[in-house]
Amino acid sequence: LVGVYTNRHGERWELQLKGSGKTPYSRNGDGRAVLRSSVREFLCSEAMHYLGIPTSRAASLVVSDDDVWRDQFYNGNIKKERGAIVLRLAKSWFRIGSLEILTHSGELDLIRRLLDFIIQEHFPSIAMNDSNRYLEFFSTVVSETANLIALWMSVGFAHGVCNTDNFSLLSITIDYGPFGFMDSYDPNFVPNTSDDERRYKIGNQASVGLFNLSKLLQALKPLLDPKQKQLASQILEGYGEHYHSRFTELFKTKLGLLGENENDNFLIAFLLKVSLLC
Repeated sequence: LVGVYTNRHGERWELQLKGSGKTPYSRNGDGRAVLRSSVREFLCSEAMHYLGIPTSRAASLVVSDDDVWRDQFYNGNIKKERGAIVLRLAKSWFRIGSLEILTHSGELDLIRRLLDFIIQEHFPSIAMNDSNRYLEFFSTVVSETANLIALWMSVGFAHGVCNTDNFSLLSITIDYGPFGFMDSYDPNFVPNTSDDERRYKIGNQASVGLFNLSKLLQALKPLLDPKQKQLASQILEGYGEHYHSRFTELFKTKLGLLGENENDNFLIAFLLKVSLLC
């Protein structure tokens, strides 16, 4: 993260470099990015924006003189590639994992301070003096995550690595890695060549979203009283209904279906199955 920029419209954007090298949090990686993946992230994030899907944006791409060694297909065939750096923007880069790691480490005071900062900066509809603000925050993230994944499915987008560290707390698409778009409908489509177990296949995205939200709830539980925990569990149970409702709405719009008909869901499922057979 290199800074925060406020544009002429008063919009606040956090600027982040991808591929600029090691940081204290780089684990065992080299912190570099190759040109091919950088171009893909730049183009796809902009395409998703213009498709109306919440996403990070790309501001610039600079080709590096550094050589980067990568095993592109994870088959032991390591090759030298050209490096690149993408300057990308988002309203926030905080993820579910940002809270999860603090609870896991027992840093409850820090997670409370961080949550209050996130709510104050990015959730203006939630009052800071509301004793249920963390519950309201969780409810918003649940419904907006369901909306985001339904939007992904409506354009055949598979993220590729849907872990908690790649799920934004603002419910935007972030961290474009081994993503892909389906050429034809296939619920088993996997864009990530290293995902041997098909954990993140496109047909699993809604379920993985629920799993990640359950991890968010675990991270928040130390800050909730018994009644709030019960209500939060009920909110999480409503995720499936949120997702199904938004998914149906998007596909009805594609088909030009007006009003409500008990056969709408059957028609959508039938057409998807026909697409699979074709």
